[in-house]
Amino acid sequence: MIVGVLFAVLAALAYGTASVLQARGAQQVSDDSSSAPTLRSTLAAVLTVSYLSGMALDGLGFVGTLVSARLIPLFLSQTIMSANLIVTALLGIVVLGTRLRPRDWTAIAVVVAALVLLGLAAGGEGHKAVGTHTHWGVLIIGIVVLGAGLGVVLWLGARVAVLAGLGAGALFGLMAIAVRILDGVDPFDAGHLLSDPAAYALLIGGIGGFYLFTVALQTGSVNGAAAALVVGETVIPGIVGIALLGDTVRTGWGWVAAIAFVAAVAGAVAVAVSGAVEHTG
Repeated sequence: MIVGVLFAVLAALAYGTASVLQARGAQQVSDDSSSAPTLRSTLAAVLTVSYLSGMALDGLGFVGTLVSARLIPLFLSQTIMSANLIVTALLGIVVLGTRLRPRDWTAIAVVVAALVLLGLAAGGEGHKAVGTHTHWGVLIIGIVVLGAGLGVVLWLGARVAVLAGLGAGALFGLMAIAVRILDGVDPFDAGHLLSDPAAYALLIGGIGGFYLFTVALQTGSVNGAAAALVVGETVIPGIVGIALLGDTVRTGWGWVAAIAFVAAVAGAVAVAVSGAVEHTG
């Protein structure tokens, strides 16, 4: 349990720092937020030094995701990782010139307290076996979500930030689920791993979510995109972990876990939409 929590915290720190660097890189090539993001502008953003540095940290965060999703309940690991918005807000003070208001500090305190309660309430991670249809289902849903996200980008253009962020969050959430059910990991079996549809759902979730979040950052609406991202990547795997994978909470702590889960997500969203990660200078 402790190892899983530590890796989830590592992922939150890495992802939060990466978001600031990536936002800076996206801003460097997207001075006109009224223009729809194009594949060319997205690639230009990715090739900036800031964005590449963020990508390296995303890799570290991905490792944290892999380990934590296998060791602790998804509602705990994903909620801890949603605290990356807090990291983003605090680092934004130095890197992006942001300012935190009293209500931002209050929201941060709520998130921290809620995460402590979640840690106390969490039981063991589930080991419920799922059928092949679940592995295929995660892959198919991932393809559908990515296709819908790409369609929305073409349709809404510069107004796509929130929906692109939500799509990215859903894909990252599916990625966490895929990690949890992946065959051939323990013990390692390359044949089972490569033949598992969940392995390809993992790739689609990671690459597709990364692209959609980059598009969202380019529109200049970082706050709304980040808030939507948290909702997608936290709520979906949390529900699936309890409903299908057997994740549990300590006896008598169900109501505490439910309240803490909602409070943590709401607090993270409050930090995002309040302007705490918006460039002020």
